[in-house]
Amino acid sequence: MKVVHWLDDHFEETLLIAFSMIMVVVITLQVFMRHVMGASLSWSEELARYCFIWLVYVGISYGVKKQRHIKVDVVLVLLKERGKIILNLIANVLFLGFAIFIIIYGARITGQLMGFGQTSPALSLPMWIVYAATPVGMALTSFRIIQQMIRQIRALRGGGDFKVKSEQDAILEKEADQPNVPDPERGRS
Repeated sequence: MKVVHWLDDHFEETLLIAFSMIMVVVITLQVFMRHVMGASLSWSEELARYCFIWLVYVGISYGVKKQRHIKVDVVLVLLKERGKIILNLIANVLFLGFAIFIIIYGARITGQLMGFGQTSPALSLPMWIVYAATPVGMALTSFRIIQQMIRQIRALRGGGDFKVKSEQDAILEKEADQPNVPDPERGRS
């Protein structure tokens, strides 16, 4: 059970760190090879690009999990807590519909590429692995949306503590968490 809880808490973060590290190492190696050794690697740009693609789709799921996806806060500021949850729930239903649409068509394209047997030019990596980032990332996103919707429904029924934060709320909370550090520039004349 601890493993499942750990995966629920850290799965996206682990993948994001891994893809970021691979990108940084490969790009740094490419720069070193090109400018110091005078020869470049044929596969480094391709690997970095594919890692970036996977990073983007896993990052969408991470943004949903942390409630940091793009939203417009104008209406949220006007609503009470229950209204904020209902509005957020409606937005999540729409987002889930979009994610399922992308999963279906992304899986279709990935399946076609599996049948074609196409490989990448430099790494000879099956291209379906690259294209699988779309349905896999959106499946993770759908899972996180469903988790949020369950928490939102519980909160509406009075059994949960789901809070919808506007950007202003998040900024004010962050400022309150930081210790008061005197500004050295203020004391000078």
